Amino acid sequence: MHALAQSDVARETYWGITSVEYAVFYLLAFTAIAVFTYGVYRRFARYAAGDDDSFPRLNDLQSRIASAAKIALSNEKQFNRDLYGGLMHSFILWGFLTLFIATSILMVDEYAAQKLLGFSFWDGDFYLAYQFMVDAMGLLFVVGIGMAMYRRYWVRNHRLWGRHTSSEDDLFIWTLFALGIGGFLLEGLRVYSAGIPEHEVVSFVAYGMALSFDAVGLPTMGAEQAGLNGAGFNVENLHWLAWWSHSLIAFFFIAWIPYAKPFHMISSFANVVTRDEKAGKRLPNVPSDLDATNAESIDDFTWKEILDQDACTKCGRCSSVCPAKASDRPLDPRNVILDLKSYREDLDAGGEEQPIVADGGTSVINSETMDSCMACMACMDACPVEIEHLKSFTRLNRQLTDQGDVSSSMQDVFQNVMQNGNTFGDSPRNRGDWADELEFDVTDAREEEVDYLWYVGDFPSYDERNKQVARSLATILKEADVSFGILFDDEKFDGNDIRRVGEELLYVELAGHHVETWEDCEFDKIVCTDPHSYNTFKNEYPEVNFDEFADDPMMPFDYEEQWNEDGEIDVYHWTQAVEELVEDGKLDLDGTELDYTVTYHDPCHLGRYNDEYEAPRELIKATGCTLDEMPRNRSNSFCCGGGGGGLWMDFEEEPKPSEERLREALEDTDAGSGVEKFVVACPMCMTMYEDGRKTGGYEDEIEVVDVAELIVEAIGKADEAQVEVAAD
Repeated sequence: MHALAQSDVARETYWGITSVEYAVFYLLAFTAIAVFTYGVYRRFARYAAGDDDSFPRLNDLQSRIASAAKIALSNEKQFNRDLYGGLMHSFILWGFLTLFIATSILMVDEYAAQKLLGFSFWDGDFYLAYQFMVDAMGLLFVVGIGMAMYRRYWVRNHRLWGRHTSSEDDLFIWTLFALGIGGFLLEGLRVYSAGIPEHEVVSFVAYGMALSFDAVGLPTMGAEQAGLNGAGFNVENLHWLAWWSHSLIAFFFIAWIPYAKPFHMISSFANVVTRDEKAGKRLPNVPSDLDATNAESIDDFTWKEILDQDACTKCGRCSSVCPAKASDRPLDPRNVILDLKSYREDLDAGGEEQPIVADGGTSVINSETMDSCMACMACMDACPVEIEHLKSFTRLNRQLTDQGDVSSSMQDVFQNVMQNGNTFGDSPRNRGDWADELEFDVTDAREEEVDYLWYVGDFPSYDERNKQVARSLATILKEADVSFGILFDDEKFDGNDIRRVGEELLYVELAGHHVETWEDCEFDKIVCTDPHSYNTFKNEYPEVNFDEFADDPMMPFDYEEQWNEDGEIDVYHWTQAVEELVEDGKLDLDGTELDYTVTYHDPCHLGRYNDEYEAPRELIKATGCTLDEMPRNRSNSFCCGGGGGGLWMDFEEEPKPSEERLREALEDTDAGSGVEKFVVACPMCMTMYEDGRKTGGYEDEIEVVDVAELIVEAIGKADEAQVEVAAD
């Protein structure tokens, strides 16, 4: 005979709990909520103390919240490149939210329905549906936790472990596991005590546990098991113990949330709400105020950058895709974010101040770590909670530049750009010499109106290998019979990469020169050879407030407006422009049949930065080539190693990113060693891969070509463009 009889399709919420225990329960509940509220308040008060952010973060808040809810509930970022991790997190999130909602429903029923309105809706069909959903989603929750524990402790997934892995990670996962299992145990004991009523079969997990208890003869108060009952061993006492254990663990978890890893449940959602859709592709401008600092202290960081630090879940997705880390450079994106967080929390607790970033010493971040960043944005693309790593990294790089802690090779590049307007240190008068070998003249856009103002770029202008690409593109535009022109010696370096290394004011000088020069030209569109130029012209030049620098005698321009603020001037990467020409019938690629098996490398600044993946591929396919994709393609492309100043720095790395990428092309594609040509659409990629072909021993195995070189060969104009790739 069981101690609790249950005939109605419902149950008693606080069965077995005395009035005193009921009062203690709510005292503990209010205490836990108070501790939680205070902790959340302290967190957000710390954000309020941070610097203002450069970009609007709370505009159109309703749409932001709706979009963030879609991202969070769908777990779309968790599924990115990791089906197991996506399912695991989905099960945990959906289960946790369901259990939270279920608990809230009980509160509404008890306080709103029963005590205020005098009835309970928690019975009958609603009760049955409720019990089924709680068991189903609770089971999903436990399965998700089990998957997480399997990955962490059995498989020991490498990206989950690092110097910031701590006991709080273990406590977090085990607490969730205890809540999930404890809830089912509690419910199973209740169903068993109630005599296992048939309608409770909807609670299929608890019902199964109750049947198990019955099978082993778990004693009840009314059972004739004097010896056991005398020791207090019966289902009612076990239920009481389980009830209080479950409640105390739940109260601990609630109170603990704002003070440790569980806070990511709040901070990560807030981070997604306040994300910048153009993060990384545009950077905050340095104020013209000479007293402004970048990262002299933790107080220089904006509230959003501090929120980024708190939102980090230590999942290591950023680390697992970072090409710098893969090449054994001293950079782990996760560690930089968490090192800043640890230092901030230590400082807030009364710790000693340290330099944030410096060349050696006791700084929080070492300069070599930041030198290693390629600004490829792979970390940001992989991050499931929208941390804007590159924004913080650039702040650190700007501080290094302010302090003079910049590598000698980068100092040489800065000097070359300041003196000659290009990274090679060559004379500006020679900038258009690449066109001398063409069979036609290239128009000077300063003197004639053109359809396309073509920004050629440093490498196609001065580097011998990339000059061939420039001549190929000029030949393509000529064949399409469109008017195009260049700026010759008035073209300077675009500034994209030195900006990401930290040299903001030189970047502003270059931007001011270009927009002032463009104002004196007549053209329809700007076309760029280099994706780096394309990104900075499209996304960053319009952000510069040139008026701030109008009175600065160090800035050699008089431009005082906001250039292209409304986007009235179209900026194209050349593959986009040529694809349009093909679609409009101005460039005929029909019938071209290049019999090559090729693979294509997505440049970071064209792909991840600007979501352009198809234009280069369509052009490659139009030439008749067989395109065999590498496993890491499109948004998952692996950086060549040249971004973020990497092109001008020497690293002790094994293997080089360019060598690893060439290996992938020859070993991991379906065609394998049958891949004949490695196709690029970026001058910097061309330089890095030609170097990697030599250092990696791939010179006889694969040829590096630009998309433009395939096209001129396809249209039979290779001789005119003087493409001599094989000879190189």
